[in-house]
Amino acid sequence: MSHVRIYQKPKNAMQSGRYGTDRWILEFEPTDAQRADPLMGWAGSGDTRRQLVLKFPTLEAAKAYADGKGLVATIVPAPKKILKLQAYADNFR
Repeated sequence: MSHVRIYQKPKNAMQSGRYGTDRWILEFEPTDAQRADPLMGWAGSGDTRRQLVLKFPTLEAAKAYADGKGLVATIVPAPKKILKLQAYADNFR
């Protein structure tokens, strides 16, 4: 049985908008440990499924895909969005 993680992509710290944060992402959990390549020193493993990232418009669609393929899904809830309302004049106090 394969284990997958379903989560929503958080907002990038370098962007002001919320583009792409409404999609749900399905990623496979790593099954093989990474090891250093003797020639180049890069980290790698024989697990090719960790490169696979699937995007879905809704959580229900991601769950349905995981159930249809017989995958064990762990749903990571999205962090709460906290708005810090601040006046421009507060920067000069």
